Amino acid sequence: MAEEVSLLSSPSESSTSLLSEISNASTRAFVLAFTVGSCGAFAFGCIIGYSAPTQSSIMKDLNLSIADYSLFGSILTVGLILGALICGKLTDLVGRVYTIWITNILFVIGWFAIAFAKAVWLLDLGRLLQGISIGISAYLGPVYITEIAPRKLRGAACSMSQLFTGVGISVVYALGTVVAWRNLAILGSIPSLMILPLLFFIPESPRWLAKVGREKEVEEILSRLRGENSDVSDEAGEILAYTEHVKQQGDDRGFLKLFQRKYAFSLTIGVVLIALPQLGGLSGYSFYTESIFISTGVSSDVGFISTSIVQMLAGVLGTVLVDVSGRRSLLLENHYWETGTPILALISVTLYFGSYGLGMGSIPSIIASEIYPVDVKGAAGTMCGLASSISSWLVAYSFSFLFQWSTTGTFLMFTTVTGIGFVFIAKLVPETRGKSLEEIQSLFSF
Repeated sequence: MAEEVSLLSSPSESSTSLLSEISNASTRAFVLAFTVGSCGAFAFGCIIGYSAPTQSSIMKDLNLSIADYSLFGSILTVGLILGALICGKLTDLVGRVYTIWITNILFVIGWFAIAFAKAVWLLDLGRLLQGISIGISAYLGPVYITEIAPRKLRGAACSMSQLFTGVGISVVYALGTVVAWRNLAILGSIPSLMILPLLFFIPESPRWLAKVGREKEVEEILSRLRGENSDVSDEAGEILAYTEHVKQQGDDRGFLKLFQRKYAFSLTIGVVLIALPQLGGLSGYSFYTESIFISTGVSSDVGFISTSIVQMLAGVLGTVLVDVSGRRSLLLENHYWETGTPILALISVTLYFGSYGLGMGSIPSIIASEIYPVDVKGAAGTMCGLASSISSWLVAYSFSFLFQWSTTGTFLMFTTVTGIGFVFIAKLVPETRGKSLEEIQSLFSF
């Protein structure tokens, strides 16, 4: 009952508590780790947004056909699927920080392959490497932030980090109008190049250390993250006790362990939440926004500017609210607006991206990184990554055909999916705000 009273405290009390938590968490180790996560999300956004403003110039300079450029654009999704297949095993095997090293090195190689490409194969190879890196880091980034952040700051830190994905997309859109595509690729590598030296100074996840038997380092790392004057003994004890409990109940089935009955609920929640934005039309709206505006007589420039501004402002608002009002309420609010505005071109698309930035842009990843115990987190990351990548590909591939068939029918289909998602969240998704990861995972394992 006391916990319920705490969760229902007033927004002013929650805001004051959040500000206090931010002050306590402002250690060098945590700030550097958060910076790495934010730069990684920014690099993610740069890659996603690169193909839109560079299409005509790349096709002209390299004499590409529509089919050649379509392969360049779509091979990113192939990389996403490949990255999702290996992300869980890789992060469990070498740790969170070493995996961040690998993804950022691949980012840089990919950008320079594109920048210096003289033939289409090198262009495609660079994009494929970027896709693999995104497939890994899309799950790794939220997991790392949630595993190192204080419980009352976890949602805001993860949401703010993911906000930089939208910033990266918007920056590349803007620069693409004035910068040549090769130079834009070189500029795109800067965030990853900035991350590499910082990786020498950020701590490994204390929960991963506990998982691999390096118990003595857990309290030391927590002291670096929380501050030398903070008492981390209770938090360290909770992590070690829960990890030991998970190990005692473990088995040697590897990836198949995730499909035990006790993980069925958390697996369903994670996969459905991750896939919902894509099945609700995100890839179609993102990749074919210009076509949507043109078909309704709206200036694409006005549309791009308005949607970018609204999405970033909504993302900032969502970052502030995620640890105040909670994950579940923001998801429900987000789905209400997505369901209610499917057709009116400029207003509906702007509100769609605004509501996406407010809730569905970051919160599914936050929840998916919170609900799985450390022994199945890698396998769960693979499943969530595959769910996102495959559903994204299905929508991106079919959207143009559906749009030609019936614009109204297409948006009604996405509206139906979003409405089903609203009911799913309202009935099944619990609130995770204010709880430790160990408390959350205990709730989801039956």
